[in-house]
Amino acid sequence: MALRSTGFNSGLDIGKSYYVATANPAPDHPALAGDVEADLVVVGGGCTGLSAALHAAERGLKVVLLEGGKIGWGASGRNGGQMIPGLRKGAKGLVKSFGPERAKALFDLAFEARGLVLDIIERHGIECDLRLTGHLVGAVSASDVRDFEEEAECLAKVMKFTDVEILSSAEARQMVDTPYQGAVYERLGGHMHPLNYTLGLARAAVGAGVVIHENSVAVRLEREPSIRVFTDNGAVRARHVVLAGDALLKGLEPRVNSRIMPVGNYIVATEPLGERNVIPANVAVSDTLFVVNYYRMSADGRLLFGGGERYTPSPPADIAGFVRPHMEKTFPQLKGCRIDHAWGGLVSVTTSRLPHIGHYGEVYFAHGYSGKGVILSTLSGKLLAEAITGDASRLDLFSTLTPLPFPGGMALRGPLYVLGMLWYAMRDRLRH
Repeated sequence: MALRSTGFNSGLDIGKSYYVATANPAPDHPALAGDVEADLVVVGGGCTGLSAALHAAERGLKVVLLEGGKIGWGASGRNGGQMIPGLRKGAKGLVKSFGPERAKALFDLAFEARGLVLDIIERHGIECDLRLTGHLVGAVSASDVRDFEEEAECLAKVMKFTDVEILSSAEARQMVDTPYQGAVYERLGGHMHPLNYTLGLARAAVGAGVVIHENSVAVRLEREPSIRVFTDNGAVRARHVVLAGDALLKGLEPRVNSRIMPVGNYIVATEPLGERNVIPANVAVSDTLFVVNYYRMSADGRLLFGGGERYTPSPPADIAGFVRPHMEKTFPQLKGCRIDHAWGGLVSVTTSRLPHIGHYGEVYFAHGYSGKGVILSTLSGKLLAEAITGDASRLDLFSTLTPLPFPGGMALRGPLYVLGMLWYAMRDRLRH
């Protein structure tokens, strides 16, 4: 895969990613040059934008997609690859916030993401190391196990969902070799190679007629007298625009930007572990810390481990050194093991930890998945395409979740968020 860089999303070592090293062959797409017209212009070549483009093109729209770097160069091609159905807010939280009826409607719609992604992978023959082995959440304290039991009860009673199992500490240890207090095992989870999935989604979109332009950073959005998105070398005029840049959207639409906070997240890939495999059940794993650890095995037997977050714009000077203490605290038996790949990326979170999806007139957007974007992003893109082509009923359900803006506006959201997150990080250290 070509590694030419425009400096877009630079400093986060995507070129050192395990995913880039094992990426399927993919074509380059030319940068936008001159002015073009379309029914829909999509800003962002990750899973949200590609899914919106694919589904809109399948509905007969002429679609142009602008990607500031390379396809999958943002969060979609850098993340942990954990396929976790649902929303960041659990069943209990949804019921408390929205009542049982609306909570179930939100839960059911979000859960559709799993089936949609699996259908796309099958229909388009996407090779992405798919493993439907489940997802395990490890409890770092005994009180977390009680929370699991209450959550499972709410899932069964309100959501009519029973594909979860509460595990004892010993049962959890059989699946992942670290001493959790217990765990909840979500049977319908799994994991995949997210960059190869994203590249496959791009191939499907091109096959449906979407025109993709890489290395084409959107620098300005005009809404009147019609939608126009400008790059340094051209512009796209369209009836509708989808903003799918997530944490990298910059200032194209302040009403959108003010409701998300970019957060740096970092991952390492060890050397192949062979008999030292620490996840014998090959499940995707995360824990109950607020600053969550998440990890899984790769197809070639490496541990892919994400740990720690950074709340300032600059990445750590040594990403491997930043993540290693989190990995070795979880797996002391891997102390000193070789790290072959280390990289980072920006994800976006919202004040509610629920996604921000909706539209202002003909400006559509979806982002703020708060760690649940691996499959939810594909569903969001489809919902945007449905709304643009005349059926906004399902999009409207999500658009009512609009999170509050971060306090202090664009200027102060960062410092205030850092203070809050440092408090939670301190609480994690006291619990673990």
